[in-house]
Amino acid sequence: MCVCSCKPSYDSSLTDAQWAVIEPLLPRRDPRRAGRPLKFPRRLVVDTVLYVLVTGCAWRLVPYDLAPWDAAYRWFRAWSADGTWSRVHDALREKVRAADGRDPQPSAAVLDSQSVRSHQGGQAVGYDAGKRVWGRKRHLLVDTCGLVLRAVVHSASVQDRAGAKLVLAGIRELFPQLGLVWVDGGYVNVVDAGLVGWAADREGLEIVAVPRNADVKGFRVLPRRWVVERAFAWLGRCRRLARDYERKTAHAEAMIKVAMIRLMAARLAGEEIEPRGPIETEAARCLADDLNNQ
Repeated sequence: MCVCSCKPSYDSSLTDAQWAVIEPLLPRRDPRRAGRPLKFPRRLVVDTVLYVLVTGCAWRLVPYDLAPWDAAYRWFRAWSADGTWSRVHDALREKVRAADGRDPQPSAAVLDSQSVRSHQGGQAVGYDAGKRVWGRKRHLLVDTCGLVLRAVVHSASVQDRAGAKLVLAGIRELFPQLGLVWVDGGYVNVVDAGLVGWAADREGLEIVAVPRNADVKGFRVLPRRWVVERAFAWLGRCRRLARDYERKTAHAEAMIKVAMIRLMAARLAGEEIEPRGPIETEAARCLADDLNNQ
């Protein structure tokens, strides 16, 4: 067995260029406040978290050449509680938007949800009768590039319109220029159109529904809505997010942000992953056409 102290190299590990993007945004230990020095490098800790995220393995099953699982989980839990993952995620999103020639503050967004099965219970677990899924819902609000603005994880039993209010409540304080949100027909229908009035009165947002053509069978790229669907596909690359394995919803939301941090760091480092499969290839083509027509 190798006993050297070489840096482990896995497909999930950060490259040097990606680490150079993330490292300045992580909290640093202040030597003036005393305390013991770090036993494990922060890069090794982040690589361990990414290994769990990408491979979907249990914390206790991480390889021995990464950080011990309890140390990595302790850092993941601490950075989830103090908002470190959120700060790094938001800083990278603004950098990606600026690199694309866009205003760091978005003016339009797309909203949708995804029901996923939970594993062995946990906080806020319920049954989605429409999708026939026992677990949780991931509600994502993304900008027109597909970057996550806010992610809220709640019980699958919560209806989409009620979940949308959890996502949109106070959103203008974070994004003052946001004024338009595209949704699917399930958020706005003849039975309950209260979300439209609530968003206009409380948040000053215009909700626009993009309906699906009932005559078209199978997959079809829909205007605007495909952007958030592609964001879910990005998350699907990480096997930890294939199901909801987290006991707490805060940790489930943090895993979504870590997945987006990995994606945005690769993009800023010039190592963006090329689209794979017909759906992502078609979505990339639509994005290019959409940007050229603006």
